[in-house]
Amino acid sequence: MRLGDFSAYRLLVVGDVMLDRYWFGDVSRISPEAPVPIVRVERSEERPGGAANVARNIAALGARVSLLSLIGDDEAGRRLKHLMDADGIDASLIVDAAIDTTVKLRVISRQQQLLRIDFETRPSGDVLLAKLDEFKRRLPGFDAVVFSDYGKGGLTHISEMIRLARDVGKIVLVDPKGDDYSAYAGATLITPNRAELREVVGRWKSETELEEKARELRKRLDVEALLLTRSEEGMSLFLEGRAIHEKAIAREVFDVSGAGDTVIAALAVMLANGEEWARAIRVANIAAGIVVGKLGTAVVTRGELESALSGCG
Repeated sequence: MRLGDFSAYRLLVVGDVMLDRYWFGDVSRISPEAPVPIVRVERSEERPGGAANVARNIAALGARVSLLSLIGDDEAGRRLKHLMDADGIDASLIVDAAIDTTVKLRVISRQQQLLRIDFETRPSGDVLLAKLDEFKRRLPGFDAVVFSDYGKGGLTHISEMIRLARDVGKIVLVDPKGDDYSAYAGATLITPNRAELREVVGRWKSETELEEKARELRKRLDVEALLLTRSEEGMSLFLEGRAIHEKAIAREVFDVSGAGDTVIAALAVMLANGEEWARAIRVANIAAGIVVGKLGTAVVTRGELESALSGCG
C-alpha cells in the first residue's frame, strides 16, 4: 500500500496547544526528606504538544497545515511559537496576556515517567471571540479542519466553528474531551478513546453493547463516523449500518502520550485525499503503532509510515 501525494491539500488545526517539557535524569537514591526518588537531571527537551503536535504530524506526512490557537504572553508561549516556526508550520497563535501558556513538565528516568506537573489557566472571552473571527476569515482556504480539544478552554466556540465548516462542505474531524459531546454535533468524525467514550455513554459489558452505544451516540450527534481507539485492542470505526475493526499492530510500547494526535492527523490527510474509510483507518492504525514506540510527544514521518505499510503488504 502506497500513500498518495498530500502536498496539494491544506488542513487547518484548531485547538488547545501546550509546551511539553521533558527532564531526563538518573535516580540513584531516595530523598532523606521524604520517601521519594531524587532525580539528577542530565538533559532537557521541549516539544510542541496538543493541537500543535497534531499540526506537526500532518506536516510530517506531507500535507500543508496551519494552526490556530491561543498562548500566553510568556516565555513558554514564545518557545512554542519558535518551535512551530522551526518546523515550518504556519501557526497563528493569538496572545492572551491574561493567561499562562499551558505547560506539561515530565520528569523521566530510564524511559519511565516519574512525575508530570501541569501549568495552565483558561483563556478570556475577548480573545476567544478574536479567534472565532480569524477562523471565519481563514476557513475558505482549507480542505479539512481538525479540532483538537484538550479541555483547556480554547474551543469554547467549537459548535459555531463546526457549523461554519460544514456549511461550506469542509471535512471536520474532532478529537473530543469531557462528558458532553453535544458541542461536536454535525462533525464528519469524532475520535474518542475507551476512557473518553465511557465518560459519555457509560460502561459496556460486551462488544454488542459497545456497538449499540457507539451507534446511538453517532446518530444522536449526527456525525458521519465515530472512531474508537482501543489501545491493545486496535480501533473500531462505527458508520451508518456497519462497523470496521482494525487489530492493534504488535510493537513494543514506550509511550502512548500523543498517540491520538497522530491518529487524527493521519485520518485527516487520508480523508482530504479522498480515501475510503477502511483504508484511512488502516493507515491511522499503523501510524499509531509506530508512534507509541517513541518516547514522549512525537511524530510519524511519511517515510516511516510508507515503510511500515510495505511491511504489512
